[in-house]
Amino acid sequence: MAVDVRQVAREVEGCRISQGRFVDWLEEQPPLASERPSKLPEWSIGHVLTHLSHNADSYVNLLRGLPQYDSLEDRNFAIEAGSNRIWTDLIDDVRSSCERLDAELSSRLADPSTWEGSSTLLGGAVVPRSVLPLLRWREVEVHWVDLGCGHDLQDLDRHYLRSDLRLLEMLWRARRPIGMTPLHADILQIPPHERLGWFLGRVEVDGVPPSGLN
Repeated sequence: MAVDVRQVAREVEGCRISQGRFVDWLEEQPPLASERPSKLPEWSIGHVLTHLSHNADSYVNLLRGLPQYDSLEDRNFAIEAGSNRIWTDLIDDVRSSCERLDAELSSRLADPSTWEGSSTLLGGAVVPRSVLPLLRWREVEVHWVDLGCGHDLQDLDRHYLRSDLRLLEMLWRARRPIGMTPLHADILQIPPHERLGWFLGRVEVDGVPPSGLN
């Protein structure tokens, strides 16, 4: 299937804008203790911010045709090791890694061949290279919520929400038995930002099992 270069360009721009907004927001916050719990089990704010920084560099690796991380163990060790830094160091790390990814994305926009083929993520999933900007956009938008500092699912960028809901529903349907693909009626009735939260394991809906995508 041919790559929709215009769609990729929109998602590159959305990712870059989201990263910039996130860094600006971090810089406006009063210093927070890195050990403050986030919304993610066993992860502090320091864990989330360190992950977001290293994840940006991992997408540079993917764009260059390299492994996303050296290994799961190395990824986890690096997050743990960086999680206890002071607030200013955490922000500086996020800012510099986002700038590196911005530069990498910008340098590749003019070459449509960049988005052809596939990449293998850390967990072994093989994805089209054309979805890499959207996947990084997801990391920023959703982990911003995971920090638990007042930015919630209803604050998700509407362009991101529309793009990722389309992808997540397609992935969900692809994993269902033939003939059993409709989303549960209760999922269709909740607001789009909550539906995305359900897909990604951030929202529970009574009587509906988890999506299994996260």
